[in-house]
Parts: sequence; structure tokens; C-alpha cells
Amino acid sequence: MIVSIPQKNVVDLAPGIVATAKPGAPVIETNNYYPRERDGRIEAIEAGMPESVWVSEQLGVPVFKVFNGIYWKTLLRGALPPGSAGRIALPVAGDDPAGKQIVLDLVDALGFDPVDAGTLAESWRQQPGTPVYGADLDAEGAIRALAEASPQRTDNFRAAA
Repeated sequence: MIVSIPQKNVVDLAPGIVATAKPGAPVIETNNYYPRERDGRIEAIEAGMPESVWVSEQLGVPVFKVFNGIYWKTLLRGALPPGSAGRIALPVAGDDPAGKQIVLDLVDALGFDPVDAGTLAESWRQQPGTPVYGADLDAEGAIRALAEASPQRTDNFRAAA
């Protein structure tokens, strides 16, 4: 199941909607928090909670963060076979190893190099404003960018003071 809606609207989803997914199916969330453009202020995220942790809490299920930092046209047209030069890497953050492997395999099958980005608590490494966000890096570049990320949100991706 994929949840891909504005961050602010996660709370408006019908209670238990993700429970309709096939048992064991990972819940992928592609959301990003854009407080100035559309989402308004979400206090927990402003206080430092990673966006995906917040989404997981709202949904009441574990989620996997992926597809949040790639432009939709690049996702549509940028797929390449495994081993191709210039293959774009997509970070995947989540806590369940079995579910994460399903998501990593999905990313690969779609034509992108999957990169394990750690736990959901570490998903801040791929939030807007981080070095990997929107960068269309190869696997080595994505790994470096994830390591260089700061947990501090940049001013452009914080609610206005």
C-alpha cells in the first residue's frame, strides 16, 4: 500500500484504512512536509520528529519512507536496468527487515538502485532540504549524501516563525 498525499491530510484518512492492505504488505509513505507551501505547522515535526515517524504514528502502523525525493517525471522516465551507469538510487528507511526487503526489491524492479537508509527514526536523512533530496544520485552518491545530512531542518522547510 502506498500513502502519497499532502502531509497535513494524513490525519484525515479514514481510521484503519491501511488495515485493508494484504497482511504483511509494507505500507510505503512518499510524503514530505512543506509547512510554508501547503501543510501549515505540524508541531511534532517542527520539534524534531522525523516526518515518517509522525506519519507512522498517525496511521498506527509501521511505514517505509521511499520515493519522496525523486521528481515524478524522473520516476516515470528515469528507470535503468541493474548495473547501468547513471542509475538513480532511492533511499529506503524503515524498521522491519522483511518488509524493507520487499520495498528494496520493488525499487530495484522499477529500475532504480535501492539504498538502505536505516531505520524510520533515521528517515530525516532523506527529508526535504537534505543532500540526497531531489539530487538524483547514484548509489555511492546517495550513501554519501545520507551520511552528510543534518537532523536540523533547513529554514526553507520549517514553518515560518
